Amino acid sequence: MTHIKNSVALVTGGSRGIGKELVEQLFERGASKVYATARDPRTVTHPDAVPLALEVTDPASVAAMAERAQDITLLINNAGASVGGSLLHAPVEGIRQDFEINFYGPLLVTRALAPAIERNGGGHVLNVHSVLSWLGVAGSYSASKAALWQQSNALRLELAPLGITVTGLHVAYVDTDLTADVEAPKSSPRDVAAQALDGVEQDAYEVLADDITRQVKAALAGDVAALYRQFAA
Repeated sequence: MTHIKNSVALVTGGSRGIGKELVEQLFERGASKVYATARDPRTVTHPDAVPLALEVTDPASVAAMAERAQDITLLINNAGASVGGSLLHAPVEGIRQDFEINFYGPLLVTRALAPAIERNGGGHVLNVHSVLSWLGVAGSYSASKAALWQQSNALRLELAPLGITVTGLHVAYVDTDLTADVEAPKSSPRDVAAQALDGVEQDAYEVLADDITRQVKAALAGDVAALYRQFAA
């Protein structure tokens, strides 16, 4: 079992939304130190967090961050973005950017910090996926999150011998500034963060954080056409 109490955690995208709430709750559960990364570390507001500058698509920035966080035992890859759009019509540069941020970003960060986590006696990685990992209704964002899901599944096997376990968080809409214009049911960031950290402490493979996500995951065992009729109409 993973223990958050006395852990040293790092949360990418830790200045807003789910990331900000994860930083808050890590301290509530007794983490001894929490690094919170952002492109502009001045946007990290938690008084006890250690703010770090990070651009996940920049290998030099990732290396500089990792050098600062050599005491880490828990990594949360939360930073993400939706830049591209339609796989047929959006500029290819935007589609590539979705993959740079949502797939290669977590991979670069994990590769940079896994040796430190192993040296510190093992630990845990939490990757923030999406219900859209399983529904292709958001073009390049869906594709990049599907790729991240499989990255987590593959890394779970590669990291296990190093004493590092992996959890994937899947969630639909969350009530943050990023979804302010969306008219749909939304989960609270606090509830999502609590479920995610419960999953970390239980070494869960996956956390399904809301009813929509649980319904979509259950429907994957059935007919794909039926899944799309139900959820992607």
